[in-house]
Amino acid sequence: MRKLKTLIPAVTVSDGAGVKIKRSLGQSADFRLDPFLMLDCFGSEKADDYIAGFPAHPHRGFETVTYMLDGHMLHKDHLGNQGHLKSGGVQWMSAGRGIIHSEMPQQESGLMRGFQLWINLPAKEKMKEAAYVDINPAQIPVVQAADGIRVKVIAGNFCYQDQQVQGPIQGLSTEPVYFDIHLSPGAQLQLPLPDGHNALLYPYEGTIELHSAEQQVTLPEHQAAVLSTQGAVSLSAKTAVRFLVLAARPIAEPIVQYGPFVMNTMAEIQQAVSDYQHGRLTSGQAMQPIPLQQ
Repeated sequence: MRKLKTLIPAVTVSDGAGVKIKRSLGQSADFRLDPFLMLDCFGSEKADDYIAGFPAHPHRGFETVTYMLDGHMLHKDHLGNQGHLKSGGVQWMSAGRGIIHSEMPQQESGLMRGFQLWINLPAKEKMKEAAYVDINPAQIPVVQAADGIRVKVIAGNFCYQDQQVQGPIQGLSTEPVYFDIHLSPGAQLQLPLPDGHNALLYPYEGTIELHSAEQQVTLPEHQAAVLSTQGAVSLSAKTAVRFLVLAARPIAEPIVQYGPFVMNTMAEIQQAVSDYQHGRLTSGQAMQPIPLQQ
C-alpha cells in the first residue's frame, strides 16, 4: 500500500482580481508534484471573496482543470468561445502554445466553491494548438457503492471490486487520474492507482485515515497528502469525508515558470513574454476540441 510522504498545508492567498483561495501545490517551486504544478481550492459564501473573478489573462505550456462544486462561472477566450461552468461540471483546457481567457462569476451572492489544477505538458506538447472541453455533470460517471463509497470519475479509470469505470478524459500523455470521492462513516476503500504515477489526496470536507504496513495516519482537511509511488491506497473514514484523488505520470523535465507561462528554459519564457507583448501568443491558431471518452 502507498504511504504518506509529506503533507502540504494549504495557505490562503489572493489571485485573479482578488479571489480568495487556499493554495497547496504551487506555493513555490518547492511545492510541486510532477506533473502537477498548482492546486487551488476556492470557496466562500461572501461575494466579495470571489466576485472580481479572473479577468482576461494568458497561458502557455500547461493544462488547467477547473472543477466546480457549487456556483456558476463563465469562461471566454480569445477566439470567442464561451463555456458555462456550473455546479458539478468541469472545464479541461490545454493552453498549448497560447490562450488568453477569462473566468468570471455569474452570480452575485451564494456559495462559489471548487478547484483549479494546473498540469504540466511535456516539451514536445508545449507548443501544440490550444484546446478545451466543457464537461457537464451528466457526462461524468458516478459510482455509488453499497458500502458508503461514492466516486465521481473525471479522468482515468476507477477500479473497484468487479467494476471498472472510465472517466470522460482519457488518452493524455500524463495519463491523469482525477476522482472526487465521498465516504460515509465507517466506509473502507482500497483504491488501485498506476504504479509509478505521482499521487496525492486532498480532503476538503472532513479527515480521512490512510493505512499501510508502516503507517496509520489521519490526513487533515485542506492539506495535500503526497503519497509514495507504488501500490494501491488503503483508506477508511471515521466520519463523513469528501476528498480528491489526483495521480499522473511524471514528466521528469526541467520546469521554468514565470507567472502564467510554464516552459523548459528561460529562453522559452522570454519568447513567451515577447510573443504576448507583441500579440503573437495566439496568432494563427484555431482552438481544437479535446475528445471525450464515450
